[in-house]
Amino acid sequence: MQDPDETWWVALNNIDPERDVRFTMGPIDVLDHSSRAFTYGSKMGIDATRKWKEEGFDREWPELMTMDAETKRRVDEMWGRLGIDLAVGRSAGRPVNDDKSRGAQR
Repeated sequence: MQDPDETWWVALNNIDPERDVRFTMGPIDVLDHSSRAFTYGSKMGIDATRKWKEEGFDREWPELMTMDAETKRRVDEMWGRLGIDLAVGRSAGRPVNDDKSRGAQR
C-alpha cells in the first residue's frame, strides 16, 4: 500500500457488502480500547480482491479507469475554483500527523 486514498477508493468500489464483508468475534489486543470486553471483541474483514468465476462471480471484472494527462490537468485546475483545497491536512497524498491538521488549538 503506497497511497492510502487509492487503497480506500479501490477497496470501497470493489466490494459487495453482503458478499465481501465479514464480522467475527474473538480475542483481540489488550490495548484495543474499543472492544466490548477486555481482550475480547469483534473484527471486520473486507475482501476487495478481483473476483473469479470459481468464486461464483460471473460478470466481467472491469479494468481500472485512467485519465489522460490533459484531462487530469484540466480537472486539477478546477479544484481551487470549486473551493476544494486538496492540500489541507495532506502531504503527498498521506495524512499529516500534527496537531494543526487535527484542529487542535494552542
